[in-house]
Amino acid sequence: MPTYLFEAMNSVGQPIKGEVEAATSEEAAAKVRSLGNFPTKIKEAAAKKKVRGGPAPEVGAGRRRSVSGVKRKHLTQFTRQLCTLIDAGLPIVRSLSILEQQQKPGPLRMAIRMVKEDVEAGTTLSEAMERCPKVFDTLYTSMVRAGELGGVLDVILQRLADFMEKAEALRRKVVSAMIYPMAVITFAILIVTGLLKFVVPKFVEVFSNMHAEMPGPTLFLMALSRWIEDAYGWVVVLGTPFAIWGGIKLLNRTKGGKMFIDTMKLRIPIVGQIVAKGTVSRFARTLGTLLEAGVPILEAIHITRNTCGNAVYAGAMEKVYEGIREGENFADPLRRSKVVDPMVINMIDVGEETGELDKMLVKVADTYDDEVQTLVSSMTALMEPVMVIVLGGIVGFIVVALFLPMVYLLKNLKSQ
Repeated sequence: MPTYLFEAMNSVGQPIKGEVEAATSEEAAAKVRSLGNFPTKIKEAAAKKKVRGGPAPEVGAGRRRSVSGVKRKHLTQFTRQLCTLIDAGLPIVRSLSILEQQQKPGPLRMAIRMVKEDVEAGTTLSEAMERCPKVFDTLYTSMVRAGELGGVLDVILQRLADFMEKAEALRRKVVSAMIYPMAVITFAILIVTGLLKFVVPKFVEVFSNMHAEMPGPTLFLMALSRWIEDAYGWVVVLGTPFAIWGGIKLLNRTKGGKMFIDTMKLRIPIVGQIVAKGTVSRFARTLGTLLEAGVPILEAIHITRNTCGNAVYAGAMEKVYEGIREGENFADPLRRSKVVDPMVINMIDVGEETGELDKMLVKVADTYDDEVQTLVSSMTALMEPVMVIVLGGIVGFIVVALFLPMVYLLKNLKSQ
């Protein structure tokens, strides 16, 4: 009888490993469950064969592919199509072959081919996808594994596609709303820098020949122009955004730095609310989708913590994870973290009491998606007049500073 290696979560949420003898992987999963554990990964142990004096390695074992650069939209489309083909009764290998042929040459087609080859060699679909971690992330492979173990892979793929589409729609909404103000700010900086470097110096030459007392705004503008032109201030102005971007990247590589940046994001007016509500929507939808798929709650919280995208909320999910392991419910540790609104905690509390936590989390995500879209629209509508006023004030200051000396000169001529 074949031997199967398994990885599972025990009754207190701790990961364990072992092996069982069974005729099929389904029977092996049943035996693991009978021991009070929830299996997360099951595979048949490699047969020991001698090849030139050494054991033959398991087909595909330990390989990790570096395929990357797959667009989220294409991955969502692939998931939806794979769901349709499996629901129609086609074998997985046949389905992957069809989708591989449909794809244009690129990283996704390469990833599908690699997954198909591993499945043909005897690995499960989730194991094959785990070997392309830059294409199929932990959330994706965990849901596929849950679908395989539960025999509802087509249903899980459908839910996964819905989740990815909603998450991508929200991301596009936020990004598209930020493009306009960022573009306006960038062009404004370039135009003002150009005026200070090329236009204002011409006026400075004229003012120098006047030998008249300059007003304060003109003196400030002349000093700023000299700094831009002679002291390479334009390099500082143009290089500052890149320096800030590089500094943020470096800080994000450290745990403390990432926590600091994510905390600062939450404190920015309006933008902080969008980040907070967007993060709550993301973790609620992720966790709800995983629970709907049958993933154990501790494993689902672990995955959600790693994919929520904000260190502050990841810390809160860590407290929830530890609290549940110690016998608490979901709502109490989240309430103590003070990172979500009372409405979210109350809905989670009700979901736990009624046994419909997954549905409540999805409702929370839907509610916060709507709030994020409202905030984004409000921010966009507010930023347009604010940017017009700010830019008008900057240009107006430059114009007034350039023409004030002429007014002073005319007054002096009249007084003489």
